[in-house]
Amino acid sequence: MDANIPLEIHRLMPERWNDFDKLFGSHGGCGGCWCMYWKLARKDFQANQGEGNRLLQKKIVESGSSPGLLAYIDGYPVGWMALEPRENYPVLARSRVLKPVDKKQVTSITCFFVDRKFRNTGVSTALIKEAVNLSRQSDGIILEGYPIDTLDQRLPAPFVYTGLVSSFIQAGFKEEIRRSPKRPIMRCYLK
Repeated sequence: MDANIPLEIHRLMPERWNDFDKLFGSHGGCGGCWCMYWKLARKDFQANQGEGNRLLQKKIVESGSSPGLLAYIDGYPVGWMALEPRENYPVLARSRVLKPVDKKQVTSITCFFVDRKFRNTGVSTALIKEAVNLSRQSDGIILEGYPIDTLDQRLPAPFVYTGLVSSFIQAGFKEEIRRSPKRPIMRCYLK
């Protein structure tokens, strides 16, 4: 993150829903996802695409659960990172590439959405670093991410929604396992 840009990061809670809504916009992030992709069976995700997914995510937030972090610049929401216990993302368990490494309890970082004007400025890395800080404060032991290794290719933002390997490395993560050339599972052990 450019040291001259004042970035604030907060948990998504009910009082911040309107900011999340504003950031994701009328398209719901990427194609009506509303960050429900890893939480729903594919047929349910497709059936709810758009407003259905928005309402499902809103219900989670209104329950008092915080499904992630919002980044702000000058009070304006510019970035999002999903951050929840891995068991909240059943699609990961069914993935051949991203299935669990072991039976340890982990908190997963599953996706990012950054306002187009603030991409490539370090917002994602700052969000990951804040996740590390928050997890240390709450006695979290393992953080896990599922970034894309672009292998030095430049990819469009929708293809790197799970983050980039370089951002996770900058935040102190190390590769735990790689079952696919471009999809490592990375971890940060906090104790």
